[in-house]
Amino acid sequence: MLFETFLIMTKKRILFGLLAAMLIYVFYLLYLLVLSPKTNLQSIYLIPKDAVFVIESEQPVESWQKISESEAWSHLLKNDYFAELTENIQKVDTIFNDQRRLFEFFDDRSLFISVHMISPKEYGLFYVLDLKRIAKLKLLKTYLNTLLNDNYTLSKRNYHEHEILEVFDRKNKKTMYLSFIKNQLIASYTHSLVEASIDQYKEPVLGRDLNFIEVNQRVGFEDLFRLYLQYDYFDDYFRRFSDRPGDWVNRLSENFLFSGFHFDLDRNSTITANGFTNISFANENYLEALQKSGTAPRTIPKIAPKRTALYVSYGFDSFSEFYRNFETVQEDNPEQFAAYRSGIQKLEKFLKINIKENFVSWIDDEIALLQIQSSIEKGKNDIALVLKTNDKKDAKTNLDFILSQIKRKTPVKFKAVSYEGYEINYLSIKGFFKILLGSRFNELDKPYFTTIDDYVVFSNSPNTLKSIINDVVEKNTLSSSKDFNAFNKRFERKSSLFVYSNIPVLYNNMYALADGKTRIQLRKNKDFIICFPQIGLQLTPEDNLFESRLVANYKNVDKVKMSEQFQEKSLQPIPTPQVSKTKVITESVFKLKPIYPSDLTAKEYVKKFINGAVRYQVELKDGLKHGRFVEYYQDGTEKMTGRFRKDEQIGTWRYFDEEGELLLKKRF
Repeated sequence: MLFETFLIMTKKRILFGLLAAMLIYVFYLLYLLVLSPKTNLQSIYLIPKDAVFVIESEQPVESWQKISESEAWSHLLKNDYFAELTENIQKVDTIFNDQRRLFEFFDDRSLFISVHMISPKEYGLFYVLDLKRIAKLKLLKTYLNTLLNDNYTLSKRNYHEHEILEVFDRKNKKTMYLSFIKNQLIASYTHSLVEASIDQYKEPVLGRDLNFIEVNQRVGFEDLFRLYLQYDYFDDYFRRFSDRPGDWVNRLSENFLFSGFHFDLDRNSTITANGFTNISFANENYLEALQKSGTAPRTIPKIAPKRTALYVSYGFDSFSEFYRNFETVQEDNPEQFAAYRSGIQKLEKFLKINIKENFVSWIDDEIALLQIQSSIEKGKNDIALVLKTNDKKDAKTNLDFILSQIKRKTPVKFKAVSYEGYEINYLSIKGFFKILLGSRFNELDKPYFTTIDDYVVFSNSPNTLKSIINDVVEKNTLSSSKDFNAFNKRFERKSSLFVYSNIPVLYNNMYALADGKTRIQLRKNKDFIICFPQIGLQLTPEDNLFESRLVANYKNVDKVKMSEQFQEKSLQPIPTPQVSKTKVITESVFKLKPIYPSDLTAKEYVKKFINGAVRYQVELKDGLKHGRFVEYYQDGTEKMTGRFRKDEQIGTWRYFDEEGELLLKKRF
């Protein structure tokens, strides 16, 4: 009896002891997780300063679930990279389900993912997860061991007084690097990113950048996730696709600082992002003037071809107001303004014209730059500047006056060329638009121009103007495209800056300019690039920032390839009929394809074979075939001869075989 009483008392002591231990542990957890002083570190402080993109989510699991269920993501899973990414996330998701009690602590904890260039062609991903007070539980580090199986090995090393855990994947031969810094868990497959984070956490760069903070505070906390873009490093990122990024890429890096967006995804997998953008203080003149000059509706799609790869629209209440603001803003930099005024005054004095009266006055509320897929030469981008007129008769009168002054002051003698009823002229003033509007228009040097409806179109190549005219005549313009019109409705009707990109056409242009290695990657991933066939960005003034909207619409890639707007059209060279004595020679050999001289002041046009031998040559006058025409075989023997007058065949034309024997002749 005494022994039984002793056992009961012993059990009670043990029970009370366990209860006491549990209470102590509960109070310990309560202190750690609720009562202890907060010494939390912001996640953004740990992101290395050279981030190109930063993605932030307050509910990463819920957001990921919505993304993973979308049609767009189902298509992207066919891509090796996205498939591997999803596989890893699904592994984590399985752990979440198996260990739900533990991982309930992770609800509503922010996750940051940043993209960094770690070599000219490779980027690395960096992750930051805010553990909040749970980070104080030492068992969290040791719990990592239970997540690993025989396929992984865990090792540790110290770096600047911080422990880095290295998880090596035996199967994929990759190492994940992790470290705990106060309440944050940082991780990456690139060790240098983890080390860079440790180096700067006491003196953060990106997270304390006032320009970043300005955008960050305005973005808000809505929808799926937020994305920030740091333009300083955008050109470095773009070089992974092309060693020769276009001027528009450089302009982004020079003129913008940060953009911040909050994203949403609709049932059709269209991504819509709204946010804010700030501009560079060092190169902000143009954008600051734009910000002060109001907005305008977009109308240039009436003449922009469907094959436009990039449409950059600048809108304002009036161009005259914008131009006044442009001059006023430049006055803040006396040296720069003096150089600008000197260039204008020299031009006005030399030609005896007034820039504001003879040029600025007739421009209305929109100008645009167009990058167009060439319909003549594969792998070439056509560039055009379009100015909307407020009075096309007034525009013609003033442009005719400027042309007459050029003819008086320069040796260039050029007669207007008529094409499909439109007159093409030559503005032979070197650097005219660079002097007038700055370096963003320096690509237009001594351009040709024509007037189409209420628009004056400038381009260095007359063939670009001809191709635009063809599309207007055939009604193959953006405004006639159902795809473009539906996409355009997702934006405000008026804007200060609007950028529209036709991704399949832009893809073709990028491919033509890319190096061999990049071309392989572009071909491999083509279906995962063009599945977002239209992407647009709109900026409208809001205080000292630009309110920004970004839209990317998803479309089944097979439908993209079938869509008329996105058809890939092969460019056919002028055929050279191969004939012999045994074949019947008909007069069709004298029907010649049109030629496209890029210089309408040239006296001769020459086309060559791949080996460099002359294929044919013809004399020119004002861009028209005018004079002797000779076509050759590759060995230099004459194949066809004749004459042109004002682009029309005249006289007797002759066709010869390879031995020089006359096979056929025709009188025109």
